[in-house]
Amino acid sequence: MLAASRVSALTSHVARQAVQVAGQRQAALVAVRRRGNVSVRSIQSVAQTDRDTITRLLYSIGTKREVERHLRIFSSSSHPSQPAKFAVIKVGGAVLDQIDELALSLSFLYRVGLYPVVLHGAGPQLNGIIESEGVIPDYIDGIRVTDAKTLQIARRVFLEQNLKLVGALEKLGTRARPITSGVFTADYLDKEKYRLVGNITRVDKRPIEASIRAGALPILTSLAETPDGQILNVNADIAAGELAKELEPMKIVFLNEKGGMFHGITGEKLDVINLDEEYEQLMKEPWVKYGTKLKLREFKELLDHLPRSSSVAVISADNLQRELFTDSGAGTLIRRGYRLFKHNSIDSVGADRFRQVIHDRDPEVQSGVSSVTSVLSDLQKTPYTIYGDEPLDAVAIVTRPEGEVPIMTKLLASRSGVLNNVVDNVFNAVKKDHRKLFWTAKVDDDNRSWHFERADGSFTRAGKSLFWYGVQDIAEVQKIVKDFEAKGRLERAYLPVGPSAPPERAFPGATRSYSTLARRQVPSGSRGYATAVTSQPTSTEPKRLALIGARGYTGQALTTLLSGHPYIDLTHVSSRQLAGYPLQGYTKSSITHTNLSVEDVERMEKDGEVDAWVMALPNGVCKPFVDAIDRGAKVRSSGESSVIVDLSADYRFESGWKYGLPELYGRDAIRKSKRISNPGCYATSTQLLIAPLLKYVKPACGPTVFGISGYSGAGTVAGTNDADGKPTTVPKVTPESLAGGFRPYALTDHIHEREAGRHLTSLLADPTNPIKVAFIPSVGPWFSGIISTLSVPLSEKVTARDVKALYEDKYDGEKLIHIKTGVPELLDIENKHSWTVGGFQVHSEGDRAVVVGGLDNLLKGAATQCLQNLNLALGYDEYDGISVD
Repeated sequence: MLAASRVSALTSHVARQAVQVAGQRQAALVAVRRRGNVSVRSIQSVAQTDRDTITRLLYSIGTKREVERHLRIFSSSSHPSQPAKFAVIKVGGAVLDQIDELALSLSFLYRVGLYPVVLHGAGPQLNGIIESEGVIPDYIDGIRVTDAKTLQIARRVFLEQNLKLVGALEKLGTRARPITSGVFTADYLDKEKYRLVGNITRVDKRPIEASIRAGALPILTSLAETPDGQILNVNADIAAGELAKELEPMKIVFLNEKGGMFHGITGEKLDVINLDEEYEQLMKEPWVKYGTKLKLREFKELLDHLPRSSSVAVISADNLQRELFTDSGAGTLIRRGYRLFKHNSIDSVGADRFRQVIHDRDPEVQSGVSSVTSVLSDLQKTPYTIYGDEPLDAVAIVTRPEGEVPIMTKLLASRSGVLNNVVDNVFNAVKKDHRKLFWTAKVDDDNRSWHFERADGSFTRAGKSLFWYGVQDIAEVQKIVKDFEAKGRLERAYLPVGPSAPPERAFPGATRSYSTLARRQVPSGSRGYATAVTSQPTSTEPKRLALIGARGYTGQALTTLLSGHPYIDLTHVSSRQLAGYPLQGYTKSSITHTNLSVEDVERMEKDGEVDAWVMALPNGVCKPFVDAIDRGAKVRSSGESSVIVDLSADYRFESGWKYGLPELYGRDAIRKSKRISNPGCYATSTQLLIAPLLKYVKPACGPTVFGISGYSGAGTVAGTNDADGKPTTVPKVTPESLAGGFRPYALTDHIHEREAGRHLTSLLADPTNPIKVAFIPSVGPWFSGIISTLSVPLSEKVTARDVKALYEDKYDGEKLIHIKTGVPELLDIENKHSWTVGGFQVHSEGDRAVVVGGLDNLLKGAATQCLQNLNLALGYDEYDGISVD
């Protein structure tokens, strides 16, 4: 209890420090604004340190890597079209009595750029007022019977508590918006029995999303309305569940006074409940009864409606940060999980699925050191067991020759496996089968502490670590290591053999140093991770970026991505229509739209105010700005021009510009370039589809691609001004206008035909004979996502397996390309940074192949690819700021 109290006090202290720092930054910003001779850039530089400073405060409750990993995962969960994907937080009425602690915790999330949807109850407050007015609370089956007088009091209490929480947040500098109606529609639950109590039938998320897009936390009550306007009372837990079903957030958090769920006999807090594994047995336990049984049933029913990446947390307000940003957590985590398996052959797992896991997650395959084929070939040389869960969110491979010590050669997890702690479940399954185990990891592994916590000893040399458990004697470790070396079971670089170690690392009587550790106690249900290694950026120097044209969907998507970039700071945003209005969706600093003229741009380039420019303008508009940058660069004191990435089609055919599709046309040239043309969305998918089959295309019979894009691909037009007079944009093509179908357009001579043909020709053995691409686009009634179908006549007969192998070989190791056996669907591509290909088919006569590919037109088709190009040109790791699944 003492330890728990100290952790709680530490977490509260961190939250207070964060809000205090933010308040100081805000005060400094105001002071700077009052000095008229200070530039906008100076103001922004003061403000942009806010988020970084607060993030560093989190390191006091967890390691830097685990905090940054959780923050990165949560920050990438939302999308401009779906901004409420992070968390739903249900606040119990008793927690509202701790309003200051609650406001601090919520403000902390706001300060690091996260926007939870907050829904509160007010049961204790309502009971107190009802009883003071001479009304005795009446319950049937645990449900409050709500007559007209009770409802009248409830409305008043809910409004008071809602405004009280909003006021506490605003006092801390956190924008919050009270939403007391308009979200829940309900019918009577049972009018005769419960009177004015509702059963929610519909959730309207538009007011919530509008609040987040405006930069304010949405604060909701659980009151609902019937279609004819009658107010109804709804249990707050039920309302939070229905809200979560509509929003499908990563986290559903229930804040209570106790800080978790507890064992009915021992009184110990339950750290983790894996419903698929434990639910049936838990419900049979004699101590699981009454409220505990009801809660478990409600949580299971809720999670059964949500993606498996969603989980429920029961926690106290003062431990909210520790629950969200550390591996061990602080409250009770409830997740669905999956039943685990172990198989002794790849076929039992599914060869295609297993191969895809190796391709997507193995760091050696991704870095080009190894290949999927070599990994599978090595696996056949010795008996092995594959451990994992049903969707392969975590996979461990253990080699176990007869009579020898087993080695865990692979431990690979998806983002879902990381977030939901499937890795620990799989590792525990391995431990049940093996009393001794050795495994390896690199020192730059994101979760190095996870390995140390589970090992009895380790050895590290030249950036590589060997871990083991079950062996306490150094002499036995040496003997095992020598056996590994003799039989070639582990890469030599991981073993303490070879040239002598430096004297200061040696110990008497041995040729190599070991670091045999007393195992650190891992709490029951510890939420450790073991993710794939990610490469380190080649540069960490902060750079400044100006965005010209931020009003459209692509500009909004890029702004959101830049919010999570560790090194690029967005310092200028230009939009003629939005000049003077604050930029929404960017959380690293406060930025106001300006209307940069050509003269402004030339001066900024001359003075070196930015390191890179992104042109997000319509076709045919950006040339005057590019010319201005060229003029400014000629007289720039450093003698070096800024980087320009153009998102339009204006420079995709210019020989002086580098065409930025890294997966096809090379990264080195982009790194050396200052002028980069970003490929079109359709053109990206088209080229990635055709490239692996180029040498098999039948002469004089070019490929045909049929593409369907969500309506965001058609762009936006100016809408009517909002209530505050701010200009708005609306889709150029609305889903209503499509009447549930899709609309073909530009049936011939689309610019992407010429774009794809021109650049694919550069990959041909004989570029003097250009390839001609036929392309037919259509627009569909969904928001974002392109599905492209390629039909290509072949010069020789092949099988579908041959075709798939061509794609696997071509894109082996590419982090943003996913290969699947089935046909890609919208769910595979919408809101994803990657391009997905599958559905490999060949005509029965073997002379025509059909392949399907897809991407999100706003991400890999635009903003994500732009960020890849920026990263390369500015010297960063290509995937900085991009969530790689």
